[in-house]
Amino acid sequence: MTTTPNVRPERPQFSSGPCAKRPGWHPEALRDAPLGRSHRAKVGKAKLKLAIDLTREILQVPADYRIGIVPASDTGAVEMALWSLLGARPVDMLAWESFGEGWVTDVVKQLKLADARIIKAPYGELPDLSQVDTRGRDVVFTWNGTTSGVRVPDADWIAADREGLTICDATSAAFAQRLDFAKLDVVTFSWQKVLGGEGGHGVLILSPRAVARLQSYAPPWPLPKIFRMTSGGKLIEGLFEGETINTPSMLCVEDYIDGLTWAQSVGGLEGLIARANANAAALFDWTARSSWIGNLAKVPQTRSNTSVCLSIVDPEVVSRGSEAVATVAKAIVSRLEAEGVAYDIGAYRDAPPGLRIWCGATIETADVKALTHWLDFAFAEAKAKLAKAA
Repeated sequence: MTTTPNVRPERPQFSSGPCAKRPGWHPEALRDAPLGRSHRAKVGKAKLKLAIDLTREILQVPADYRIGIVPASDTGAVEMALWSLLGARPVDMLAWESFGEGWVTDVVKQLKLADARIIKAPYGELPDLSQVDTRGRDVVFTWNGTTSGVRVPDADWIAADREGLTICDATSAAFAQRLDFAKLDVVTFSWQKVLGGEGGHGVLILSPRAVARLQSYAPPWPLPKIFRMTSGGKLIEGLFEGETINTPSMLCVEDYIDGLTWAQSVGGLEGLIARANANAAALFDWTARSSWIGNLAKVPQTRSNTSVCLSIVDPEVVSRGSEAVATVAKAIVSRLEAEGVAYDIGAYRDAPPGLRIWCGATIETADVKALTHWLDFAFAEAKAKLAKAA
């Protein structure tokens, strides 16, 4: 008989997106949203410009990089970059989890780029970054693999004297990991991740080199209006000053501003990184003591501090095969959701069976520590049921 833990997380939101709201969040935080007003009115444009300016401040984006708010979350931002910028030179596509695989599909099957080179690694590993030609080719990669929990440890593998562009999907890294903007030409993310914003909006950051490509290169395929960032060969500057392509939700923009203001209050980027690191460390310490759970990311230096992905490694369960592992993982997820202890902690649908626990900056470390007791409890219960059914 397992003993029910006597401590519970105060907030059970451990989803990897949309993620937990900031501590202390309340709908009253949105009272200044200009609802019922045009986003093109002075007040609407001022709010969008404030969101852009605060993004630059918190993420420490260089002054000569453009920042735009775009539709369709991080996916929309990445697609805008792929469709608008690729095709000018060969491209290396890196994939080690589901979203990276998705960008490979878009480039190979939709854009049909014959000179795309695919460099892959299985879940839990990074590709061999030494194979990447960052001097002569464009490069597309995810900084943090949201569905594998594997991240690049740094940008040292990217050449400073590169001629190609680096296009980085940073959606579960931005605001929790330091991005080396000097090595990045396109950075995309969604504010629904580390800052716990509402879904539907993406952010696109362009280096001067990316802007030069936009102004000098016209792709051979038609560009939908929603992707167009130039007119007459010149950058549409208004897109990066709050004049969005489509109609944004001013309620969501206000929520993003609230998250950015909270980020300032906890010490900016350094404070956000420290919070995520502390949360991830609580899980890493627990897995190091555990005999039944392990980190999916094999190399410690590549382990995510946001989307921590865990594998069941208990010898008795593993010996019964992958179906038994999946059964136990699902039982843990269901049990903790029923208890109101943890929501949405199952592995991504394309990932190996296991758990995925969000440790971004809006999570409290005390809640992560409390969760680990419940994970032990739920596993013991699920393993006992598995043995009984055998």
